[in-house]
Amino acid sequence: MRYVAAYLLAALGGNENPDAKDIKKILESVGIETDDTRLDKVISELKGKNVNDVIATGYGKLASMPAGGAVAVASSAAAGSGGAAAPAAAEEKKEEKKEESEESDDDMGFGLFD
Repeated sequence: MRYVAAYLLAALGGNENPDAKDIKKILESVGIETDDTRLDKVISELKGKNVNDVIATGYGKLASMPAGGAVAVASSAAAGSGGAAAPAAAEEKKEEKKEESEESDDDMGFGLFD
């Protein structure tokens, strides 16, 4: 990740195609040693590409990733089955809340500094 960040910093600084020397200079300025194989991999993957286009493509990929967990799955299942799964999802939600409260009662009276 540090190599990508250094590449982006160099690109934001006006260097359209940073090379290994530019990225090493950025990383060494903050005390990070470089691994040439990883550095070469980042440079070869990004060589000749516009950084703004790469970022836009990444946003598109992130938008397609599910990030809601089980609740999102339950809500999408309810929409697909005409709402039959909605009561089951509500019951699961209640059970989860009940379990959380039981777990929090287990450590009552035992604090870090007691």
